Amino acid sequence: MAGFPELAADMTPIGISTPVARGQGRWRPTAICVVLSSRATATLAPNAKTRSGDENMDTATRPARGHGNYEELIARASEVEPLPTAVAHPCDASSLRGAMDAAQAGFIIPILVGPTARIRAVAESEGIDIGDAEIVDTPHSVASAARAVELVREGRAAFLMKGSLHSDELLAAVTARDTGLRTGRRVSHVFLMDVPSYPEPLFVTDAAVNIFPDLDAKRDIVQNAIDLHVGLGLGRPRVAILSAVETVTTSIPSTLEAAALCKMADRGQITGADLDGPLALDNAISPEAARIKGIVSTVAGRAQILVAPDLEAGNMLAKNLTFMAGADAAGIVLGARVPIILTSRADTLKTRLASCAVAVLYAKARQAAPGLGG
Repeated sequence: MAGFPELAADMTPIGISTPVARGQGRWRPTAICVVLSSRATATLAPNAKTRSGDENMDTATRPARGHGNYEELIARASEVEPLPTAVAHPCDASSLRGAMDAAQAGFIIPILVGPTARIRAVAESEGIDIGDAEIVDTPHSVASAARAVELVREGRAAFLMKGSLHSDELLAAVTARDTGLRTGRRVSHVFLMDVPSYPEPLFVTDAAVNIFPDLDAKRDIVQNAIDLHVGLGLGRPRVAILSAVETVTTSIPSTLEAAALCKMADRGQITGADLDGPLALDNAISPEAARIKGIVSTVAGRAQILVAPDLEAGNMLAKNLTFMAGADAAGIVLGARVPIILTSRADTLKTRLASCAVAVLYAKARQAAPGLGG
């Protein structure tokens, strides 16, 4: 039966129920059951129980821990001299405060690019101390993006930070053929996620820039994420190329591209990492799920980089981790001449500082190893 290949053909699902248990003041799911017309009930987690404190349904679930990966990155970045940063159009409280918080933390020397009167008005109305930060006056957001890119091309700024303008306005200036910051690589986005239940930083890409990347674009997306992992001093990464299933299936194109990417790594077209794919999410991050499926590799169950098949899947995965698993998500755009910090108005102070820390450390790594990042 489609969707449930392990069930008998005469068993038709007529309803799905989710038993829940009350624990620590909130409801949490402990099992998923499918009610079948053959009067049988298939429980997808047969060892699950419905009382809080009983045995968990997933034997591979890791014990919860506090966030800690960002603190390490922030501490490392605080030991590096601050870098001049072009902040494009910081014309609302969130973006202006984020830039000045990063400056106060000693990560950046902000160059505020935007309408001077608006920036000063926001600072005054919101009580944000901009001190003697340089302001480069521009008339509007498109001009702010273009001028911020010019500052990088002139060597006055080491990287970019997005302000209150739309991401596509900034990226349009970055990718402009004659005046932008293009390299031989495709520009892509990486979320560096600190997931409380996962033992190490987890990269998710691409969840913000490339909507439906083809195979060549995916090669660059993968290589950009690998270079970031290495540049941050996190070592040789384990990269999972995600799809809905872990077998190559002609009816699911992302499984074919996953297999091709792994072969490209074998042939040296992707370097610096161990790749495996296609992998479904469960057997990419759960050793027990990988064991049950009989998947033997250095990546399965222990992935450090998750490569989504398209932006929709990547974005939903990142937001699922953020809002349902309590993860923090620092974001950075790669593939241009310099790192680009993309922050959200919903970001916490720690997440904003982590994004800046990632950019600072990666910019320094690229200065030390010019071939890194294309």
